[in-house]
Amino acid sequence: MAKVALITDTHWGVRNDSNIFLDNTEKFLKDIFFPRLDEGDIQTVIHLGDIVDRRKYINYATLKRLKNDFLQPLSDRALDVHIIAGNHDVYFKNTNEVNALRELIDNDDTYKNFNIYDRTAESINVDGLDILLIPWICNDNREQIENEINQTKSQIAMGHLEIEGFQMFKNSIASHGDDRNLFARFDLVMSGHFHHRSSDNHIHYLGSHSEFTWSDYGDARGFHIFDTDTRTLEFIENPYKIFHKFVYDDSKGEQPFIDKNKANENIKDSYVKVVVSNKENNYWFDKYIDSIDVFGPFQIQIVEDHMHLDMEDADDIIDEAESTLDIFRKYIKGYDLKGMDNDRLYMKIEEIYQEAISIE
Repeated sequence: MAKVALITDTHWGVRNDSNIFLDNTEKFLKDIFFPRLDEGDIQTVIHLGDIVDRRKYINYATLKRLKNDFLQPLSDRALDVHIIAGNHDVYFKNTNEVNALRELIDNDDTYKNFNIYDRTAESINVDGLDILLIPWICNDNREQIENEINQTKSQIAMGHLEIEGFQMFKNSIASHGDDRNLFARFDLVMSGHFHHRSSDNHIHYLGSHSEFTWSDYGDARGFHIFDTDTRTLEFIENPYKIFHKFVYDDSKGEQPFIDKNKANENIKDSYVKVVVSNKENNYWFDKYIDSIDVFGPFQIQIVEDHMHLDMEDADDIIDEAESTLDIFRKYIKGYDLKGMDNDRLYMKIEEIYQEAISIE
């Protein structure tokens, strides 16, 4: 019996190489990920793609963090490491030939225990179990990968896959991508790419290890342990959140106070939204904001304009405080654009949005 650590979509360099996200990842790795690996029952780690965020280049400071926080600790532990190329790891869109994994890892003798999968699907054996590893499928490698899938004897597949019908984000279903029937021959499929954790029958999207945008708020993130004997997945959650929301309401004539369980040192260097349900006393409101600010969040955003004034509880109000991507998604969904794939349009807008916030 063996256990395999699965992590995916780490996106080093996300949000214009923001130290907030780099620090969050470092804390998660030091406090959660590596201590679990050090318990002694894990000798294999598989990264299911998008180890870096930008396809075109990497910031040197970010590269140092990637090596110091992730690659070197894996190498020092002499673990068997397998890294699958994701779409963010590759330079061109129609071929995986040029990619970050080859340039940053495979050419460095420090990482002799690392294996890269970027061109076609390859099988590995972990404790007697064959697992097919599938990199990002593009025009250049599609025929070869489909042949490997159809011919493989592996019952388990792991990859960076775009499969139609799964949630890209919460409440957003992909209407494009590969037909799931392509993977019907496998007993179990595990994939990166979509950051939202979801499962449908034998296919499991594992989700990213951390929050990256407001669209990720309230969506559990972390990594998984795969048991090769029972063929089950154990989810280990990342407790360190980057996005936090509070509801302000002084309509009862009493001064509101923040929830001490939510507003503490954990919101330092985080993004905070204060959703104003009712504000009748400006002095109380200022004191409320000050009581959050004392913990040192990176940004406090105040949301006062609500489309629906008859919302009944705090959960409704929090749900109404939408992210930019949520607004785009609802706008596109509300229009019948003839001859246009709405989901593909949204994916293009999401891509442009991510590029925009990377230069903020």
